[in-house]
Amino acid sequence: MRSLVIVGGGSAGWITAAYLNGALNDRGQNMKVKISLLESPDIPRISVGEATIPSMRHLISVIGIPEVEFMRATDATFKQSIKYCNWAENDGSHYHHPFTSVRERPLDLSGERWLESDRSMRFMDTCAVQPAVCEANLAPIILRKQAVPTTLNYAYHMNAQKFADYLRDFSVARGVEHVQANLVSVATDTEGWIESVSTDRTESLHADMFLDCTGFNGHLISKTLGVGFEDYSQFLLCDRAVTMHLPYERFYPGTVRPYTTATALSNGWAWDIPMQNQRSVGYVHSSQFISEDDAEAELRAYQGKGTEDISVRSVPFKVGRRHQLWKANCVAIGLSGGFIEPLESTGLYLSDLGAVLLAEHWPANKASVQNLADRYNRLMANRYYEILDFINMHYCLTKRTDTAFWREVQKPERINPRLQAKLAMWKTKPPTAHDFEDQWFNGMEAYESLFDFSHIGGRLPIDTGALWNHESYECILYGMGFAPITDQDGASEARPKSRRNQSTERAMNVLNILPDHVDVLSKALGMKAYHKAYQPNGWV
Repeated sequence: MRSLVIVGGGSAGWITAAYLNGALNDRGQNMKVKISLLESPDIPRISVGEATIPSMRHLISVIGIPEVEFMRATDATFKQSIKYCNWAENDGSHYHHPFTSVRERPLDLSGERWLESDRSMRFMDTCAVQPAVCEANLAPIILRKQAVPTTLNYAYHMNAQKFADYLRDFSVARGVEHVQANLVSVATDTEGWIESVSTDRTESLHADMFLDCTGFNGHLISKTLGVGFEDYSQFLLCDRAVTMHLPYERFYPGTVRPYTTATALSNGWAWDIPMQNQRSVGYVHSSQFISEDDAEAELRAYQGKGTEDISVRSVPFKVGRRHQLWKANCVAIGLSGGFIEPLESTGLYLSDLGAVLLAEHWPANKASVQNLADRYNRLMANRYYEILDFINMHYCLTKRTDTAFWREVQKPERINPRLQAKLAMWKTKPPTAHDFEDQWFNGMEAYESLFDFSHIGGRLPIDTGALWNHESYECILYGMGFAPITDQDGASEARPKSRRNQSTERAMNVLNILPDHVDVLSKALGMKAYHKAYQPNGWV
């Protein structure tokens, strides 16, 4: 297939255009596929500060963007972890889900040893240095050549709109055609394949392949091709976010945290994403349990005084995915393909993954499309179900009972059956790598009748652990106070004190080597200096 039209810009559209141009066209040096992107000049973009996961580093590398240039252009900062506050109990407690752990080799017994201890130290503090690095507000890199006891993985916080604009300019300079016009209609042939799209300002755009990056509307995949939507709201109750930006000129808290903060509030949770010039905060909540006005008031209270003139934006969303992300010659990427709330920063990741898999499965001709589409749909569905399990787990393990929302998310009918089966297994043993080799546990029978798997080979999806392996599951389980069956045995002997494993203890010296996060942002990226205002009320 020699030509592609992407309908829709924003992060999803321009990530896909830039990545495919990098992967298929050697960054514009060898144009095998003509790429055109149709973007409306009239439709506003959903723009919030965006937290990413480490796969973003692969994306910008393939596209050909130097890291420093990318970070300067998008007001980016380093992200090493997500700090969860008040999730297990509404008591000021927290735990980190870092990108790097330091496990024992050749046999890792971190979970088992912690469970047998007095648990006086947080689980991740026994097998990772990154929580301590984060709490010390240190960067994950050093600016000079020096040996370090461990390498820390990282991602970024950034301005998503500036990222899209940067990718647009970068891609157009390397051969991607940018068409600024509004979509008017979509023409299909007798087989149901898209032939062309017409606009209000240009001639019709014809191509062999089309990408739907039109957001929740799904103009191509849904309205034209009629692909249905699989709803996850039974297990994820939140359906709205109220957001605002807090400029450092007025609200600089005195540091730039090298991690995302996710703080549980009365009826959902607040993200707190620091960039070089501002923080993006947003309250993801359930409209069944809290009004829009009350959600806004609670978000403002999370920050504290002085936000009365800061405008907020309400973003409704639906959680789930299209039954097929690739049908005929159309692939849905971004919100048009599906969405799961951004508790683990998977928003841009799903666009990133969609682009990566499409490059790997790019069809040579029409005859190969169906086989490749079936495989693509299977792989993407696996990942959506994996994310559903993992996000669902954060909610159902809470012990909070202070509001109806937190009592509701713990009910058995709010827990995905596959997750229930996983949790039942992990009551008897800590998670291990082999749990993701053959994803079948007792109790998964109910899973088969819950979702429609006919479009992914008629088989149950597989959680391969590719996004979150057993180490990440241990992090959330034990951070939330998940108790194994052995806790009920009532052993009377005193438990040994929890401690760091030897590898982690040795790696702790990195705290004496790594520089301050703000210092790195200032020296390497030119971040401005700001006067400290006050620390947000909601910080733990």
